[in-house]
Amino acid sequence: MKNARSYRQNPEIDLIYLRRKQKVSDQTMEFTKEYWLNCLNRCIRYGKTFIKWLFCAVIMGGSCGAIGTAFHYSVEYVTGFREANNWIIGFIPFAGLIIVFIYRISGMKHDKGTNLVIGSIRDPEARVPFRMAPLIFITTVITHLFGGSAGREGAALQIGGSVGSSFGKLFKTDESTTHILTLCGMSAVFSALFGTPITAALFSMEVISIGILYYSAFVPCVLSATIAYAITEKFHITPTYFILHQIPDMSLSIGIKVIALAILCAVLSSLFCIALQMSAHFFHTVFKNQYLRIFIGGLLIVLFTLIVRSTDYNGAGMSIIDAAIHGTARPEAFLLKMILTCITIGCGFRGGEIVPSFFIGATFGCFMGGILGLNPGFGAAMGLICFFCGVVNCPLTALVLSVELFGADGILMFAIGCAVSYMLSGYYSLYNEQKIIYSKLRPHYVNLYSNQEVK
Repeated sequence: MKNARSYRQNPEIDLIYLRRKQKVSDQTMEFTKEYWLNCLNRCIRYGKTFIKWLFCAVIMGGSCGAIGTAFHYSVEYVTGFREANNWIIGFIPFAGLIIVFIYRISGMKHDKGTNLVIGSIRDPEARVPFRMAPLIFITTVITHLFGGSAGREGAALQIGGSVGSSFGKLFKTDESTTHILTLCGMSAVFSALFGTPITAALFSMEVISIGILYYSAFVPCVLSATIAYAITEKFHITPTYFILHQIPDMSLSIGIKVIALAILCAVLSSLFCIALQMSAHFFHTVFKNQYLRIFIGGLLIVLFTLIVRSTDYNGAGMSIIDAAIHGTARPEAFLLKMILTCITIGCGFRGGEIVPSFFIGATFGCFMGGILGLNPGFGAAMGLICFFCGVVNCPLTALVLSVELFGADGILMFAIGCAVSYMLSGYYSLYNEQKIIYSKLRPHYVNLYSNQEVK
């Protein structure tokens, strides 16, 4: 009786008791006429929403798939031309002047690129102008034509985000719908360029705020990415896929080697993000004038190419990635690619950082995998995925990417690598507007922008 009396006199325990009693009463459901009408209204609302997103996905997937196809063939053509005429790299300083001029006359002198698209998802006042799409399309093609070390995904995210946001303005949708349309556009163009629709959809949802997934965008993003991917298949664009000739069986020794490689990739990914930041800061501090800044950067690219006596590091370098997956990579390749990418992006040339990240991760993994006792080709695949995970802080996207690029045979080892790389890569990222919502070390709310010092 004494325990029962103390139970009733304790306010905290009494509150828990009342909540449990309320929960039991809530579970007693009355199937009245009003209940069934509410069920019907919910079904109608879900059906309308699904039809709305299906309609939007068809529009976004179709338009972005067509744009992505045109962009793919444009980059492929200029890359082939540059590889057949290496002398054109000598004109990259003048190509940089053209890029700056194009952005200035378009009224986007201080364009934030992919960071603007990412920031617009959270900030209703941050608008993504439609002119961003043709600008990044043209300037990325120019960068690839003249040998800048850049990728395509930055253009994909900016083109898709611009198109999605513009459709939202055209149809006068509300703020949340416009944000989801922006994510749909990002997913669709990314899928069109890489042929990885699931990765594209998940990446757009995961990269904005690490720790939170925008599940409401799952259906439209997946459908948009799938439709865009289907369009590229009709135009005979081969999706990105690699065949791993040797995948080791999971064992304690293999697990330790995978963890060791993932740790090294996490450290290298942090260093790469820091180097990109320092490079941009250096160019902006030393060379205040945009024209002078990009011209000097172009001269450094020409000088770099002459010193290394190779054009392997110019452009995206997909052929080098393929060679690394097959077990062949120069030991210094990852470091040289890092240097040239930092110069290219830091001085103002346009493009993305993810394909160069693939290059760095694959060549580093191929080299270090052999040292650690892993098959060099498998080490390259593991390095590509772990390094990508580290620079974008998207472990689920990286894991799905490993399946779409290499198949599902080694998924357990890739999952271990992604987990370790994500945890140990710190709060650094390719994108300054990316937010880390929850701590990587404990279930603790931090809500801070990446590339900031964390105490």
